[in-house]
Amino acid sequence: MISGAALGGILLSAAIIRADEGMWLFNEPPRKLLKERYNFEPTDSWLEHVQKSSVRFNSGGSGSFVSEDGLVMSNHHVGADSLQKVSDETHNYYRDGFHARTLAEELPCRDLELNVLISIEDVTDRVNAAIKSGSTADEAFAQRRAITAEIEKESTDKTRLRSDVITLFEGGKYHLYRFKKYTDVRLVFAPEQQAAFYGGDPDNFEYPRYDLDVCFVRAYENGKPAHVEHSLKWSEAGAAENELVFVSGHPGHTSRLQTMAELAYTRDQQFPYTLSWLHRSEVMLNAYSGRTEENARRAKKMLFSAQNSRKAREGGLAGLLDPAVMTKKQASEKQLQDFYGKSEHTGDSPWKKIEAAQKVISEHALVYNLLETGQAFNSRYFQIARTLARSAAERGKPNGERLREFRESARESLEFSLFSDEPLYDDFERVKLADSLSWFAEKMGFTNELVQKVLAGKSPRERAAELVAGSNMKDVANRKKLYKADSSEFANSQDTMIQLALLVDFPARDVRKIIEAQAEIKQQAYAEIGKVKFAMEGSNSYPDATFTLRLAFGQVKGYEEDGKHIPFETTIAGLYQRGAEHKNKPPFDIPPSWLKQKSKLDLNTPFNFVSTADIIGGNSGSPVINRNAEVVGLIFDGNIQSLVLDFVYSDFQARAVAVHSSALIEALRKVYDAGPIADELTGKKHSNSK
Repeated sequence: MISGAALGGILLSAAIIRADEGMWLFNEPPRKLLKERYNFEPTDSWLEHVQKSSVRFNSGGSGSFVSEDGLVMSNHHVGADSLQKVSDETHNYYRDGFHARTLAEELPCRDLELNVLISIEDVTDRVNAAIKSGSTADEAFAQRRAITAEIEKESTDKTRLRSDVITLFEGGKYHLYRFKKYTDVRLVFAPEQQAAFYGGDPDNFEYPRYDLDVCFVRAYENGKPAHVEHSLKWSEAGAAENELVFVSGHPGHTSRLQTMAELAYTRDQQFPYTLSWLHRSEVMLNAYSGRTEENARRAKKMLFSAQNSRKAREGGLAGLLDPAVMTKKQASEKQLQDFYGKSEHTGDSPWKKIEAAQKVISEHALVYNLLETGQAFNSRYFQIARTLARSAAERGKPNGERLREFRESARESLEFSLFSDEPLYDDFERVKLADSLSWFAEKMGFTNELVQKVLAGKSPRERAAELVAGSNMKDVANRKKLYKADSSEFANSQDTMIQLALLVDFPARDVRKIIEAQAEIKQQAYAEIGKVKFAMEGSNSYPDATFTLRLAFGQVKGYEEDGKHIPFETTIAGLYQRGAEHKNKPPFDIPPSWLKQKSKLDLNTPFNFVSTADIIGGNSGSPVINRNAEVVGLIFDGNIQSLVLDFVYSDFQARAVAVHSSALIEALRKVYDAGPIADELTGKKHSNSK
């Protein structure tokens, strides 16, 4: 982690020389900044090409079209959800890898939806105009929800594209994003997990690295590979030191615009609570995985996610505990407050409004996390039951009054996920549910009235077994039947998970209403702060990450750490050296496929590299491209120093970590005998039959 003194120096100099900061909107790119720093001016056609070559995974993560025949490149850990769902007791594709040598062998991915951003429209004025003067927070929230649903439905009906109104600058702007959806997606290739995640948890968020974290899927339309107009070309040379590169991806969430009151809440309450939950989950998943090899397969993805999230939150918390970070945030906030104070205002400042709203949120956060997010009921069966029960209740309401996830414009995606035939396992559901019911009792108190109703006189383990045994949520045909039922039929249902969902629904909705009302207050306050920020900075600003498409840029370069220079790239030779240093023992054991083909490989081939591009979780799978929009790498991680980027950017040591494009081709051709895929990437002649 960056030391306070070092970071303080960087932050003080930021006003003089702006670093490679920014997760920029494609409709508001940093043209001036790129021209001044790198003498590069992205044209409208360049931006459109990159935008429409970029892909978002609904399972979380990014990707890109890398051939005109719908081939999509992402990370192994982004594709893990699909790899897990197409695996079974006899085929562990997540662990062992997968390679379709013909189109006929490409496996359909269960419930994977890919989104491609087609257009962006600023609807800020229309959204704000719908909020009546003098409205209470509850009224304003209802008005904003209604106009958002109206805009989305109008767009969906008109264009048949997925249409989402995205809140930017915490409520300062609202943009309508239209996406083309692909729901027929098939698995093409993934290496074994040990190649993709070499070094395991010890090397996660570290550098140097030696990972082939890649996965290829293909988008289909009308039963055939999709023919896409925009796809990224491949760079023969790959990334070079000091080269300007771009990352086009979908960063999930940042907190750079949040106020000091919100950051204090994150530091003192949210992160410690989340870390406690993640540690508990990790222990539970490790215990379950250790019983049998099949258990380990079933829990592998969830365990990886828990470990990854735990390490990320630890890094984020370390940043918030760094006085230099908080001092910088405080200084930035004071600058805005001073500018705001120069004009006449009545009532509390927006910062005071946010502080008051955050106080209410903090008082209800525990119940919200347990009930509304479902943390107390960690079971896919419960999630399905709640969705079905709420769908019946929401369907009869006007579109603009429904819970946001049940709005008409989201219906197709909701049904696509709800009717997934993903494999579900009763024993795994029991273990997860029992653990979360124990967590519920621990946090709310065993004598709490709702805890007692949920447990129904049984221990968490006994109750979990009863709930799982008495539910038919695994049956997709049953789900489809229930989806058409009305609320009265649910009230009389004997399904145990339906009963549980209905039992906790009213208190869950109540606390959600409280949180949403306070969020509305914050959004209105941020709209005021946004005006101040725009007045100070003009268009030279970018919003916090929202899991929507952004453009980042930076240089390929190493850094200094503990008095030692860390080179910008590693090589394939380094992988074998790393294995030898650890006597080829887990998690540093080199996969047999790589040991077997070592003599065929060019060991000087660059493997992984780092750049100053501004990324965060959600950017996994993003392409790294050069000025010519050619692929030079594939983002898969950040180093440990980058975990503070959630709150403040620095390029002193923080780096984005990527697989080098040369390593991808070298491995495909010489380790995995996947020459046709390499040919498709590099534009060499190939046929659709491969």
